[in-house]
Amino acid sequence: MQYDTINLHVWRKGAKQMAMLVVLIYILIVVIVGLILFAIAQIKLAGIKVKDFWSFIEANQTLDKLYRFAKKYEKLTPQEQLVFLMEAEKVFDAFGKVPDMLWEEEYQKYMDVLDKYKNIKVARWNQN
Repeated sequence: MQYDTINLHVWRKGAKQMAMLVVLIYILIVVIVGLILFAIAQIKLAGIKVKDFWSFIEANQTLDKLYRFAKKYEKLTPQEQLVFLMEAEKVFDAFGKVPDMLWEEEYQKYMDVLDKYKNIKVARWNQN
C-alpha cells in the first residue's frame, strides 16, 4: 500500500513538471509570435513592405561579399565582371526600396561597390 502511495506521489510530481513545461513552451511561443508581429508592425509603420525589408537584409549580406570581392580583386575576367554587375544591381535595387537611414552604416561599402560597378560598366562599354 505504501509503495503505491509513493508511486502516485512521484507520478503527480512528474505530471506537474510536465504541465509546467508545456505552459512554459506555450508562453515562449506566444512571446516569439508577439515579437514577430511587433517587428512587422514597426516595418509597416516605417512605410516599408516586409518583402522589401527582407530583400534589404539579404542584399546587405551580398553587399558585404561584393565589398570584399571589390577590394580583393582589381582585375576581373569578363565572366566575373558580369556576375559582379548582376549581383550589384540586385543590391542597388533592394537598397533603393528602403529609407536611407536604414543603411547609413553601410554607406561607404555601398559607395565602394557602386564605384567598382561604374568602373566595370565603363570598361565593358569601352570594349564594345
